[in-house]
Amino acid sequence: MANKDTRLSVDTLLVHDQRHSKGAVAPPIYQTSLFTFDSYQAMVDRFRGDTEEAVYSRIDNPTVSVLLEKMCQLEGGEKALAFSSGIAAISNTILGLVKAGDRIVCVRHCYPDTYRLLQLICARFGVTTQFVDGTDLKEIEHALPGAKLLYLESPTTQLFEEQDLKKIAKLARAADVITVIDNSWATPIFQKPIESGIDLVVHSASKYISGHSDTVAGLLVGNGALIDKLTSETTPYLGAKLSAQEAALLLRGLRTLPLRLQRHQTSALVIAKRLNEHPAVTAVHHPGLSPAPCSALTGYGGLFSFEVDDLIDIPTFCNSLGLFRLGVSWGGYESLIMPAEVSINQAGAPSAAIDFGVPARLIRLFVGLEDPEDLWRDLDTALTLTSPAETDNA
Repeated sequence: MANKDTRLSVDTLLVHDQRHSKGAVAPPIYQTSLFTFDSYQAMVDRFRGDTEEAVYSRIDNPTVSVLLEKMCQLEGGEKALAFSSGIAAISNTILGLVKAGDRIVCVRHCYPDTYRLLQLICARFGVTTQFVDGTDLKEIEHALPGAKLLYLESPTTQLFEEQDLKKIAKLARAADVITVIDNSWATPIFQKPIESGIDLVVHSASKYISGHSDTVAGLLVGNGALIDKLTSETTPYLGAKLSAQEAALLLRGLRTLPLRLQRHQTSALVIAKRLNEHPAVTAVHHPGLSPAPCSALTGYGGLFSFEVDDLIDIPTFCNSLGLFRLGVSWGGYESLIMPAEVSINQAGAPSAAIDFGVPARLIRLFVGLEDPEDLWRDLDTALTLTSPAETDNA
């Protein structure tokens, strides 16, 4: 079904679909729970695996299939799966590939809910996790022997550290360890981990792939044999399926993904550079300010973080903002802010299990599609209002 012309650019692939029913430009939304068969033999053939007819939307749906074809084209993967959320994609992948007694190696500063999944859920079933510095190849190499799975994020959550994906993939392959990476930050527009040798790529499609802050979804792309294993042993029974409506919304988001990312990238670099020069800011964590020599990134995006000095009252700073909204997630059209201390102290998880190693004065920033000059004025005003000098003068 997918266009296999390798000469087409990503921009063209994202907006070019096959001709659908009755010449429809957009793929039809198959809003149905099940699909029937024309004959007894057709049903037998499908359940025996001789055909690929849709059976039940928990397992397969034609609208979702169009989305999966697009993701395989973008990431260069053999097969793909779709889920009801990003953490569903992550949990189905991890839980489907490990068993009791296995060990996972994971980069430090990973997405907090991935951390909680590893520390609270996997540990409950006898799966241990060893956290490593993703920038230290020797530390990773020493941790790999005997491990079942290596979980990566490049850049990482909060501190945005990159990993040398090609060298790490080679080390993991030599140690017979499966590699998984969360590529939500870069998307396949700005990073293609499979080309570096990574086995599986997960996405929180709620972020850039949706782009409109109206969909919660997850995706998995990569090695066909590993995805077949998950399909036969795990994903149908955990039930975290993606609906046809949400798949259609993600296809809509994909069509403008390259254009939106260029705006996010340009605006965020403007903001990051100005924050880097601000006297109240002690550090800015943005891969574009000092690109890593090992970087596999071809672009940046709108998400980064910065740290403020002890004289800035973070709650007052956040409350002084007018355009940046306080909220979780990112990747949509709106600019957002998230203090690290709020994320770290999230209720519902024992404090002893939550140690991300993230500075308490760190603030995560997502630069949306608004005018960057308006956004900078908002940030600069809030920093000024919070500064001690301004308070003293008042």
